[in-house]
Amino acid sequence: MSLIEIIVLALVQGLTEFLPISSSAHLILPSQLLGWQDQGTAFDVAVHVGTLVAVIIYFRKEVGEILNAWFKSFGQQGQTEDSQLGWWILLATIPSLIIGYLCKDLVEVYSRNAYIIATTTIVFGLLLWYADVKAKQIKTLYQLNWVSALLIGLSQVVAMLFPGTSRSGITMTVGLLMGLNKQSAARFSFLMSIPVIAAAGSYYIFKLASSDEIIDWNAILLGSVLSFVSAYFCIHFFLKVIERMGMMPFVVYRLLLGLGLFAFLLL
Repeated sequence: MSLIEIIVLALVQGLTEFLPISSSAHLILPSQLLGWQDQGTAFDVAVHVGTLVAVIIYFRKEVGEILNAWFKSFGQQGQTEDSQLGWWILLATIPSLIIGYLCKDLVEVYSRNAYIIATTTIVFGLLLWYADVKAKQIKTLYQLNWVSALLIGLSQVVAMLFPGTSRSGITMTVGLLMGLNKQSAARFSFLMSIPVIAAAGSYYIFKLASSDEIIDWNAILLGSVLSFVSAYFCIHFFLKVIERMGMMPFVVYRLLLGLGLFAFLLL
Protein backbone atom coordinates (compact mmCIF):
# COMPACT_ATOMS: atom_id res chain seq x y z
CA MET A 1 0.00 0.00 0.00
CA SER A 2 1.18 3.50 -0.78
CA LEU A 3 1.21 6.21 1.88
CA ILE A 4 -1.76 7.97 0.30
CA GLU A 5 -3.78 4.73 0.31
CA ILE A 6 -2.99 4.14 3.98
CA ILE A 7 -4.02 7.66 4.96
CA VAL A 8 -7.20 7.72 2.86
CA LEU A 9 -8.45 4.27 3.88
CA ALA A 10 -7.70 4.79 7.59
CA LEU A 11 -9.43 8.18 7.66
CA VAL A 12 -12.38 6.83 5.69
CA GLN A 13 -12.77 3.96 8.16
CA GLY A 14 -12.58 6.26 11.16
CA LEU A 15 -14.88 8.94 9.75
CA THR A 16 -17.55 6.62 8.36
CA GLU A 17 -17.70 3.75 10.88
CA PHE A 18 -20.08 5.66 13.14
CA LEU A 19 -21.78 7.95 10.62
CA PRO A 20 -25.00 6.68 8.97
CA ILE A 21 -23.32 6.60 5.54
CA SER A 22 -21.67 3.12 5.48
CA SER A 23 -17.99 2.60 6.18
CA SER A 24 -17.91 -0.66 4.21
CA ALA A 25 -19.23 1.14 1.13
CA HIS A 26 -16.56 3.80 1.35
CA LEU A 27 -13.82 1.22 1.86
CA ILE A 28 -15.00 -0.81 -1.14
CA LEU A 29 -15.34 2.20 -3.44
CA PRO A 30 -11.61 2.97 -3.87
CA SER A 31 -11.00 -0.48 -5.33
CA GLN A 32 -14.09 -0.19 -7.53
CA LEU A 33 -13.54 3.36 -8.75
CA LEU A 34 -9.78 3.94 -8.47
CA GLY A 35 -8.52 0.45 -9.13
CA TRP A 36 -6.78 0.16 -5.75
CA GLN A 37 -6.00 -3.38 -4.67
CA ASP A 38 -7.53 -4.89 -1.54
CA GLN A 39 -5.87 -3.46 1.58
CA GLY A 40 -5.40 -6.89 3.13
CA THR A 41 -6.51 -8.53 6.36
CA ALA A 42 -3.82 -6.99 8.56
CA PHE A 43 -4.82 -3.45 7.64
CA ASP A 44 -8.51 -4.28 8.17
CA VAL A 45 -7.61 -5.44 11.68
CA ALA A 46 -5.65 -2.26 12.36
CA VAL A 47 -8.37 0.19 11.35
CA HIS A 48 -11.10 -1.78 13.11
CA VAL A 49 -9.05 -1.87 16.31
CA GLY A 50 -8.55 1.89 16.00
CA THR A 51 -12.29 2.56 15.77
CA LEU A 52 -13.02 0.07 18.56
CA VAL A 53 -10.62 1.81 20.94
CA ALA A 54 -12.14 5.18 19.98
CA VAL A 55 -15.71 4.22 20.86
CA ILE A 56 -14.67 2.49 24.09
CA ILE A 57 -12.68 5.52 25.27
CA TYR A 58 -15.37 8.01 24.25
CA PHE A 59 -18.09 6.09 26.10
CA ARG A 60 -15.79 4.81 28.87
CA LYS A 61 -18.09 6.09 31.63
CA GLU A 62 -21.21 4.45 30.18
CA VAL A 63 -19.34 1.25 29.32
CA GLY A 64 -17.91 1.02 32.83
CA GLU A 65 -21.31 1.57 34.46
CA ILE A 66 -23.04 -0.95 32.21
CA LEU A 67 -20.40 -3.65 32.74
CA ASN A 68 -20.30 -3.09 36.49
CA ALA A 69 -24.08 -3.27 36.81
CA TRP A 70 -24.32 -6.26 34.46
CA PHE A 71 -21.89 -8.36 36.50
CA LYS A 72 -23.50 -7.30 39.76
CA SER A 73 -26.92 -8.31 38.42
CA PHE A 74 -25.92 -11.95 38.94
CA GLY A 75 -25.62 -11.28 42.67
CA GLN A 76 -27.84 -9.76 45.32
CA GLN A 77 -28.11 -6.38 43.58
CA GLY A 78 -30.42 -7.71 40.89
CA GLN A 79 -31.41 -5.82 37.77
CA THR A 80 -30.87 -2.08 37.37
CA GLU A 81 -31.35 0.21 34.39
CA ASP A 82 -27.69 -0.16 33.43
CA SER A 83 -27.61 -3.95 33.78
CA GLN A 84 -30.78 -4.24 31.73
CA LEU A 85 -29.22 -2.06 29.05
CA GLY A 86 -26.26 -4.44 29.06
CA TRP A 87 -28.62 -7.36 28.40
CA TRP A 88 -30.30 -5.46 25.55
CA ILE A 89 -26.91 -4.77 23.93
CA LEU A 90 -26.03 -8.45 24.23
CA LEU A 91 -29.39 -9.48 22.79
CA ALA A 92 -29.01 -7.05 19.89
CA THR A 93 -25.55 -8.41 19.09
CA ILE A 94 -26.43 -12.11 18.84
CA PRO A 95 -28.23 -12.08 15.42
CA SER A 96 -25.38 -10.29 13.65
CA LEU A 97 -22.77 -12.63 15.14
CA ILE A 98 -24.64 -15.76 14.04
CA ILE A 99 -25.83 -14.67 10.61
CA GLY A 100 -22.65 -12.69 9.91
CA TYR A 101 -20.54 -15.79 10.52
CA LEU A 102 -22.77 -18.08 8.47
CA CYS A 103 -23.06 -15.68 5.53
CA LYS A 104 -19.57 -14.15 5.47
CA ASP A 105 -18.52 -15.99 2.29
CA LEU A 106 -21.73 -15.05 0.50
CA VAL A 107 -21.18 -11.38 1.34
CA GLU A 108 -17.59 -11.38 0.11
CA VAL A 109 -18.48 -13.06 -3.19
CA TYR A 110 -21.78 -11.50 -4.24
CA SER A 111 -22.43 -8.26 -2.38
CA ARG A 112 -19.28 -6.22 -2.77
CA ASN A 113 -20.02 -4.27 -5.93
CA ALA A 114 -20.74 -0.66 -6.72
CA TYR A 115 -24.25 -1.19 -8.14
CA ILE A 116 -25.46 -2.72 -4.87
CA ILE A 117 -23.73 0.06 -2.92
CA ALA A 118 -25.40 2.77 -5.03
CA THR A 119 -28.84 1.18 -4.61
CA THR A 120 -28.64 0.59 -0.86
CA THR A 121 -27.13 4.02 -0.30
CA ILE A 122 -30.24 5.65 -1.79
CA VAL A 123 -32.88 3.25 -0.44
CA PHE A 124 -31.70 3.27 3.15
CA GLY A 125 -30.99 6.98 2.96
CA LEU A 126 -34.67 7.55 2.19
CA LEU A 127 -35.63 5.23 5.05
CA LEU A 128 -33.43 7.25 7.40
CA TRP A 129 -35.18 10.42 6.20
CA TYR A 130 -38.58 8.86 6.89
CA ALA A 131 -37.57 7.83 10.41
CA ASP A 132 -36.06 11.24 11.13
CA VAL A 133 -39.20 13.09 10.02
CA LYS A 134 -42.04 10.75 10.98
CA ALA A 135 -40.93 8.81 14.08
CA LYS A 136 -42.18 9.96 17.51
CA GLN A 137 -38.69 10.05 19.10
CA ILE A 138 -39.92 10.30 22.70
CA LYS A 139 -38.11 7.44 24.47
CA THR A 140 -34.77 7.60 26.25
CA LEU A 141 -32.12 4.90 26.16
CA TYR A 142 -33.35 3.36 29.41
CA GLN A 143 -36.91 3.04 28.09
CA LEU A 144 -35.78 0.56 25.46
CA ASN A 145 -37.39 -2.89 25.75
CA TRP A 146 -36.17 -6.30 24.60
CA VAL A 147 -38.36 -6.35 21.49
CA SER A 148 -36.99 -3.04 20.23
CA ALA A 149 -33.43 -4.08 21.09
CA LEU A 150 -33.84 -7.33 19.15
CA LEU A 151 -35.29 -5.53 16.12
CA ILE A 152 -32.42 -3.04 16.14
CA GLY A 153 -30.01 -5.97 16.40
CA LEU A 154 -31.67 -7.78 13.49
CA SER A 155 -31.32 -4.65 11.37
CA GLN A 156 -27.54 -4.99 11.65
CA VAL A 157 -27.81 -8.18 9.63
CA VAL A 158 -29.10 -6.21 6.64
CA ALA A 159 -26.06 -3.95 6.80
CA MET A 160 -23.75 -6.96 6.96
CA LEU A 161 -25.33 -8.57 3.90
CA PHE A 162 -25.60 -5.44 1.78
CA PRO A 163 -22.70 -2.94 1.74
CA GLY A 164 -23.96 0.61 1.47
CA THR A 165 -26.74 0.04 4.01
CA SER A 166 -24.58 1.31 6.91
CA ARG A 167 -24.60 -0.56 10.22
CA SER A 168 -24.89 2.66 12.20
CA GLY A 169 -27.41 4.08 9.74
CA ILE A 170 -29.84 1.17 9.83
CA THR A 171 -29.60 0.71 13.61
CA MET A 172 -30.26 4.42 14.18
CA THR A 173 -33.13 4.29 11.69
CA VAL A 174 -34.81 1.36 13.44
CA GLY A 175 -34.07 2.95 16.82
CA LEU A 176 -35.90 6.08 15.74
CA LEU A 177 -38.80 4.02 14.38
CA MET A 178 -38.97 2.27 17.77
CA GLY A 179 -39.52 5.69 19.35
CA LEU A 180 -36.03 6.50 20.64
CA ASN A 181 -34.94 10.12 20.48
CA LYS A 182 -31.96 10.93 18.27
CA GLN A 183 -29.35 10.96 21.03
CA SER A 184 -30.57 7.66 22.46
CA ALA A 185 -30.75 5.98 19.04
CA ALA A 186 -27.21 7.11 18.26
CA ARG A 187 -25.79 6.10 21.65
CA PHE A 188 -27.37 2.65 21.51
CA SER A 189 -25.95 2.19 18.01
CA PHE A 190 -22.48 3.21 19.23
CA LEU A 191 -22.62 0.95 22.29
CA MET A 192 -23.81 -1.95 20.11
CA SER A 193 -20.84 -1.43 17.84
CA ILE A 194 -18.38 -2.43 20.58
CA PRO A 195 -19.12 -6.18 20.65
CA VAL A 196 -19.75 -6.23 16.88
CA ILE A 197 -16.42 -4.59 15.99
CA ALA A 198 -14.64 -6.68 18.63
CA ALA A 199 -16.05 -9.86 17.07
CA ALA A 200 -15.13 -8.74 13.56
CA GLY A 201 -11.63 -7.83 14.72
CA SER A 202 -11.22 -11.21 16.41
CA TYR A 203 -12.28 -12.96 13.21
CA TYR A 204 -9.79 -10.93 11.19
CA ILE A 205 -7.02 -11.72 13.66
CA PHE A 206 -7.78 -15.45 13.46
CA LYS A 207 -7.85 -15.22 9.67
CA LEU A 208 -4.56 -13.34 9.68
CA ALA A 209 -2.90 -15.86 11.99
CA SER A 210 -3.76 -18.69 9.61
CA SER A 211 -2.60 -16.88 6.47
CA ASP A 212 0.78 -16.18 4.88
CA GLU A 213 0.12 -12.46 4.47
CA ILE A 214 3.19 -10.27 4.84
CA ILE A 215 2.55 -7.56 7.42
CA ASP A 216 3.60 -3.97 6.82
CA TRP A 217 3.94 -2.79 10.42
CA ASN A 218 4.32 0.86 9.42
CA ALA A 219 0.97 0.71 7.63
CA ILE A 220 -0.58 -1.08 10.60
CA LEU A 221 0.58 1.52 13.12
CA LEU A 222 -0.33 4.54 11.00
CA GLY A 223 -3.69 3.06 10.00
CA SER A 224 -4.73 2.26 13.57
CA VAL A 225 -3.72 5.69 14.89
CA LEU A 226 -5.47 7.60 12.10
CA SER A 227 -8.66 5.54 12.37
CA PHE A 228 -8.69 6.03 16.15
CA VAL A 229 -8.28 9.81 16.00
CA SER A 230 -10.76 10.34 13.17
CA ALA A 231 -13.36 8.01 14.77
CA TYR A 232 -13.11 9.69 18.17
CA PHE A 233 -13.70 13.18 16.80
CA CYS A 234 -16.35 11.86 14.42
CA ILE A 235 -18.42 10.50 17.33
CA HIS A 236 -18.10 13.78 19.22
CA PHE A 237 -19.20 16.02 16.36
CA PHE A 238 -21.91 13.64 15.11
CA LEU A 239 -23.72 13.76 18.44
CA LYS A 240 -23.66 17.56 18.31
CA VAL A 241 -24.80 17.72 14.68
CA ILE A 242 -27.87 15.51 15.13
CA GLU A 243 -28.91 17.53 18.17
CA ARG A 244 -29.08 20.69 16.04
CA MET A 245 -29.79 19.45 12.51
CA GLY A 246 -31.12 15.90 12.80
CA MET A 247 -30.23 13.27 10.21
CA MET A 248 -30.97 15.40 7.15
CA PRO A 249 -27.32 16.25 6.25
CA PHE A 250 -26.53 12.53 6.09
CA VAL A 251 -29.69 11.78 4.10
CA VAL A 252 -28.72 14.40 1.51
CA TYR A 253 -25.15 13.03 1.37
CA ARG A 254 -26.40 9.48 0.82
CA LEU A 255 -28.74 10.54 -2.00
CA LEU A 256 -26.02 12.54 -3.75
CA LEU A 257 -23.51 9.74 -3.31
CA GLY A 258 -25.89 7.10 -4.64
CA LEU A 259 -26.90 9.18 -7.66
CA GLY A 260 -23.27 10.08 -8.33
CA LEU A 261 -22.29 6.41 -8.26
CA PHE A 262 -25.01 5.47 -10.72
CA ALA A 263 -23.95 8.31 -13.02
CA PHE A 264 -20.31 7.16 -12.87
CA LEU A 265 -21.21 3.53 -13.50
CA LEU A 266 -23.55 4.22 -16.39
CA LEU A 267 -21.33 6.69 -18.26
